[in-house]
Amino acid sequence: MTLSPLENAEALCIGTVEYVSPNKIELLLNIDTPESVSLNAGTPRPFPRVNGYVLIPNDEGYLVGQIEWITIERSTFPKRKGMRDFGLVDLPYPLRKMSLNPLGTLLKHPEPIEADRYHFQRGADSFPSVGDNVLLPTQKQLRSIVESGENRRVKIGTSPLAGDAEVKIDPDRLFGRHLAVLGNTGSGKSCSVAGLIRWSLEAAQNNGKKPNARFIVLDPNGEYTRAFGKEKDVLKPKVFKVDASESERSLSVPLWFWNSSEWSSFTQASGKTQRPLLRRALREIKVGRTNSFEKSDEELILGLRRYLTSNLISIKRDLKSGAIRTDESKFGFRLRAINKDLESKITDYPDYSDKLKEIKNNIENTLFETYNSFEKNGERIEYYRAFNEAQVNRIIESISTLLENLGGVIYQEGPSEDIPLSFSGPDFVDHLQILSEEEGLTQYLDFLVMRIRTMLADTRMKSIISETGDITLDKWLTKYIGAKQAENGCLTIIDLSLVPSEIVHIITAVIARMIFEALQRYRNLNSENKVLPTTLIMEEAHTFVKRYKVDDENQDAASICCQVFERIAREGRKFGLGLVLSSQRPSELSPTVLSQCNSFLLHRISNDRDQDLIHRFVPDNLKGLFRELPSLSSQNAILLGWASELPILVRVNDLPKEQQPQSDDPDFWAVWSGEDKNGNEVKREVDWKKIADDWQEIESKAPESDSNHDEDAEDVPF
Repeated sequence: MTLSPLENAEALCIGTVEYVSPNKIELLLNIDTPESVSLNAGTPRPFPRVNGYVLIPNDEGYLVGQIEWITIERSTFPKRKGMRDFGLVDLPYPLRKMSLNPLGTLLKHPEPIEADRYHFQRGADSFPSVGDNVLLPTQKQLRSIVESGENRRVKIGTSPLAGDAEVKIDPDRLFGRHLAVLGNTGSGKSCSVAGLIRWSLEAAQNNGKKPNARFIVLDPNGEYTRAFGKEKDVLKPKVFKVDASESERSLSVPLWFWNSSEWSSFTQASGKTQRPLLRRALREIKVGRTNSFEKSDEELILGLRRYLTSNLISIKRDLKSGAIRTDESKFGFRLRAINKDLESKITDYPDYSDKLKEIKNNIENTLFETYNSFEKNGERIEYYRAFNEAQVNRIIESISTLLENLGGVIYQEGPSEDIPLSFSGPDFVDHLQILSEEEGLTQYLDFLVMRIRTMLADTRMKSIISETGDITLDKWLTKYIGAKQAENGCLTIIDLSLVPSEIVHIITAVIARMIFEALQRYRNLNSENKVLPTTLIMEEAHTFVKRYKVDDENQDAASICCQVFERIAREGRKFGLGLVLSSQRPSELSPTVLSQCNSFLLHRISNDRDQDLIHRFVPDNLKGLFRELPSLSSQNAILLGWASELPILVRVNDLPKEQQPQSDDPDFWAVWSGEDKNGNEVKREVDWKKIADDWQEIESKAPESDSNHDEDAEDVPF
């Protein structure tokens, strides 16, 4: 038997409105309203259910309300139509009340042929009045609440509160305006992130055609290699790590990629003396003071012209300002540094050695004429007397003569110290030391130079930051971001687990910044200002995007790393760079980055501070759903923000064991008892000698005989 619309509405009615405000609606449930399971909605389902949905009819369709709480109010008699024997039984009677948060409007489809279809729209133009009926949604209406929205392309799970309706997202919304995946350890964050990558790439395949997609995972724990290590074609990742195996690639972030801020933070350069000289050394070595990495003859000549021009302008400036007489010792030490630098130039430029020797001789003669020294407390003090114009002009004339032969003076300062131009690490340190002698600041620069030399000599860092010889900027970008049409793979996993802790923040900052600036230049050089959509995923974000104190004088590596991600969060969308942060401690994340995340996938969160922070993301009338955060089971999460029409509880799709990141809980009991839950034998043997050799970088030797092991065992004092 088919019910009429009025009869159907009467069957679905569960109560009436008693209180209305813009952010809260209270209603009184009918006495005959289901108490545990509803059967009148077409299929059995739990009702009433906190955070479930009900409908209130209005002129446009239905106002959708989310159940916030349910309570019982004691009454002296049952308030139900048809019951008038109030005087016979005068006992307290339980009345159920319910509070709703208005979410939006469920609109009927405008086409008559689609009259039984609906779509959800956030916001409400009209509110109900006291006495209006409240209805239980049908199965189709319930699914329409969750399954509304355009461009729902990637399925990430189902909604247990909406009849297991499919939860699909629009990648443009999810990745284009940044996503934060937050939750406690073991709540399923890593699986959700791995699933988002996998399901997005699988959905993007058009008739088997490989998608032009780019996902870059910064993985500090080495978890994601297992999740994608056995995949082929579209999902086969490019894995970069320290001590790479045959199927992996060595992680390389040359030190000439680093900008001046990254150099300053790593070397802990002071702001007053060391940092300006460090920047000058970077700038000058990139304009050609050292040419070991310049390839063509034309580039070699250009480097020498820049070098001579820089010194010529400096000497002329000192001559004009009178510094050759008022600050003669500083000028003399500067000439002495130039003289020492010319020794390598004579070797590097044999065709111009005679002219370079002439410059060197003029400098040596001038220094000899003005040099003086004396002893004080057993120490020889060197200084220079005032120079005259004739002495300085001899030097200027010899430099100008060689410059004319080379093509003339280059009146430009050359590239910025932040442009990634190739140079040798040892040459850079040598030049920095020469500059300190030139400026008479060796006492302030000695420790800085020593720190850099120590870093360059560290074998743990050498494999990452050293120049490999054939690496160029365009090759690095092709490998790490992806080739044309992503021909070399859509997924890049950068394993940071074995990167030394001293440079892990700098390496992370450099990689993120290089990706951002490359995409920035891609858009600027594109005639139509089109972007190259790329997604950067940062695992353990609370370590690398950690809030910091603003201190211009002392900025450590962690602060510099966070500042890079803050810039990506603010500006990345304009250049096609989407950011995905995965963290178990949202309260420790940078507020700037969190405020720029427009979508959130929230797993179980127990910490009070973290919960308080989450509550600030949403309006007051939508906070009821977040009371479930401390009790969410694994694989369940709350999706809210720009990627979802409304905050919704999602059961994330299943991932087989082999597709999950390597973040399993330790199996203590199985190891202790030697047997897993299926009765299989569990062994966990250990060879500390092998571990010690790897730790100490000692080549493994052949294992000793059992007899030797027995003898060693006898020496153990127990």
